[in-house]
Amino acid sequence: MKRRDLPSLALLGLALLAAPAMAQKRYDSGASDTEIKLGQTMPLSGPAASFATVGKSMSAWFDKVNADGGVNGRKIRLIMLDDSYSPPKTAEQTRRLVEQDGVLAMYGSLGAPTNAAVQRYLNARKVPQLLISSASNRWDDPKDFPWTMALNPSPAVEAVAFARHVLAERPDAKIGVLYQNDDYGKDYLKGLEAALGDNSKRIVSRQSYEVTDPSIDSQIVTLRAAGADVLMSFVTPKFGALSIRKVHELGWKPLHLIANPASTVGQVLVPAGLDRSTGLITAAFTKDPTDPQWEQDAEMKAWKAWMQQYYPSGNATDYYNVFGYVSAHLMVELLRRSGDELTRENLMRQAASLKAVKLPMLLPGITIDTSPERFNPVHQVRLTRFDGQKWVLLP
Repeated sequence: MKRRDLPSLALLGLALLAAPAMAQKRYDSGASDTEIKLGQTMPLSGPAASFATVGKSMSAWFDKVNADGGVNGRKIRLIMLDDSYSPPKTAEQTRRLVEQDGVLAMYGSLGAPTNAAVQRYLNARKVPQLLISSASNRWDDPKDFPWTMALNPSPAVEAVAFARHVLAERPDAKIGVLYQNDDYGKDYLKGLEAALGDNSKRIVSRQSYEVTDPSIDSQIVTLRAAGADVLMSFVTPKFGALSIRKVHELGWKPLHLIANPASTVGQVLVPAGLDRSTGLITAAFTKDPTDPQWEQDAEMKAWKAWMQQYYPSGNATDYYNVFGYVSAHLMVELLRRSGDELTRENLMRQAASLKAVKLPMLLPGITIDTSPERFNPVHQVRLTRFDGQKWVLLP
């Protein structure tokens, strides 16, 4: 052997020594060569049980992913526990998922008060609280809560769109606001007041309700009596249906704008009455399965085929099943990007570095974007009006 061959042999030896280190996999609790465990709390019972389909649709997409081989060869195991939309129960179930089940991350748990109840706990333990199914401004606070991120557009994004529409259509509007008395409803109200600015004086009445209230009749009567000709309902599905019914019963005909989470056809408009819902306006960021303009759309066809095969008991007209599908797609993308470094820190790093990510069933032009300084993934919405049968996008 010639001496000039020695350096190359030495380099080869170093490369061989480095290869195992470069190929080394890194796991935190809940991840292995074969499985990724995620935790979730959902209101499978209680006053918000209609939302449970969100978690079921997420689980159904993971079933499809697992049937196709999983993510980087690993199967996703979603452990979903019932919290009955009760913050104390959410805290109990979340601790169980983290401390007993050892999940890698909490994913997609539903509700503003419920997620707020465990936000400090999860951040203190550095457990990702990812893609929360809730609209609240508090989820976009990477400085104080670097382990928390939602998927829904923030209430501020919707409120700006509502305010601009009302001021353009009715410059002399008298606005009545119905809102849920928790972070969810209060964030919409704050967003609206900020968006209106000096025009906040146009809000003639603000009426709140509790999620356990059996009725909101008195609030609707008060809003009408205040002279409001615009009604903004920052509500959840049950109270969306109740507000639509009562407005119709009173013969009141305000311009009625309703928060996106309470705009689903199957859970809100059908129970309220489609004829009574005509003219409603909401904000959307996903395609609506009831809108015939998407009938031949490839993404819609794929969604309907998946629903039929993996979630046949789900309502194929329900927006929440579209939302769960979009959310689960994004979670799979985060896991895919994490590769063999399935640590909680890397998972959050991937979640905070999304640039113009396109997901099936998002409206055209809407993408997912995040940064270490801005955690809210959806920055745009489109206004849409219900014509008695379907939601129609406004120009």
